[in-house]
Amino acid sequence: MLENGIAMISPSHLVVTALAYLLGSIPFGLVLTRLSGLGDIREFGSGNVGATNVLRTGSKKLALLTLLLDSGKGGFAVLLAYHVYPSSENGFELSIFAGIAAVIGHNFPIWLRFQGGKGVATTLGTLLAIAWPVGITTCITWVIAAVIFRYSSLAGIISIVASPFYALYLDREEIFVLASSLAILAIIRHHANIRKLITGNEKKIGAPN
Repeated sequence: MLENGIAMISPSHLVVTALAYLLGSIPFGLVLTRLSGLGDIREFGSGNVGATNVLRTGSKKLALLTLLLDSGKGGFAVLLAYHVYPSSENGFELSIFAGIAAVIGHNFPIWLRFQGGKGVATTLGTLLAIAWPVGITTCITWVIAAVIFRYSSLAGIISIVASPFYALYLDREEIFVLASSLAILAIIRHHANIRKLITGNEKKIGAPN
């Protein structure tokens, strides 16, 4: 929203962005494993709260549910923004902030002293909700990379880094900034995984603890 050339942020923008962050901060992987009697997922495998580490517990159902809920956080945040400003440019702009806030919430959750996940699933959910063609192609890229390389982290990096280019190819230039921001954040969050991939110490999908 612009007024006299100066960006104006309304209270609703702040409220929705804050809610999106809090929603993204819900550590579903941790919640589900605790409710299932598996203990603290942060003390298992990589210590991550995401679906890949939940899979290392041996529960495919919990891992799938974690994946769906983590991706749903991003999608719901975007839809929440559209609900506040239905069918308007403001709604689209706010959805971008909400999607980014949800991913940041997942990566740096206030409930876990800002020690969260890598944000791949939440990013995919955000892209699916705000521009489904970009989201679908990004998800397909993740699946292909995961099948070929068998590394969840590498698949996440490749797919999310590719998403800004998909946005441009599909003539969704307005999504380019969002996808680029999330790609940069994904690379930053995967810095430790990148080192492990280089040294050959990264665990493959389905590898035991």
